[in-house]
Amino acid sequence: MTHDFDKAYWEQKHQDESHASESTGTGETPPHPYLATEIAGLTPGTALDAGCGTGAEAVWLAANGWQVTGADISDTALARATARADAAGFTDALDWVLADLTAWEPERTFELVTSSYAHPNIPQLDFYEHIARWVAPGGTLLIIGHLHDDAAGHGHGHGTEPAAHEHGGHGENPPAEATVTLADIRQRLASAGWIIETAEEHDRTLTSPGGRAVSLRDVVVRARRA
Repeated sequence: MTHDFDKAYWEQKHQDESHASESTGTGETPPHPYLATEIAGLTPGTALDAGCGTGAEAVWLAANGWQVTGADISDTALARATARADAAGFTDALDWVLADLTAWEPERTFELVTSSYAHPNIPQLDFYEHIARWVAPGGTLLIIGHLHDDAAGHGHGHGTEPAAHEHGGHGENPPAEATVTLADIRQRLASAGWIIETAEEHDRTLTSPGGRAVSLRDVVVRARRA
């Protein structure tokens, strides 16, 4: 069955993952390794984590000098993100926004907009184009996504819980519009005048909160607004 990436879907998914983490004692997962690499040369400023999940990337950015807004559609995810920030002592550098990113409009632009495994209820490429409008002139857009390649055994995850359960843990398939390639993203951004600075695919294996090894094929695109 094909599912939609609506609020109910993400709320159930984060609740399931929260229970799995509690039962196994695995705790929260770390931020994506690409984040530190891709923003190493940037001067910390304002950042938006679009689809922040439980806050791994947002808290990491705050710890490294950024003033961060984390936005997500799931109440459960933001509650976990808030607890994570409180535990790390970076509450003052973080704001959390409960929002459907397909409808929400921030009151400002940001020097960095990043999105990690975020999937909305609109086609994926349209979502990337949508959040790109929130990057300030000269700012950076960082996309960390993944390919939905069932034949290769790649699962489906979101935010900071990569592939915690195959296809979100409900035995369902993501809609076709959620699958995009590296070439898709590059073409959409380049045609809009973005300067592509990184465009790569990476394979890696992680352990899910349930203790299962999951293979992922990540897509990393960093682009600068002219």
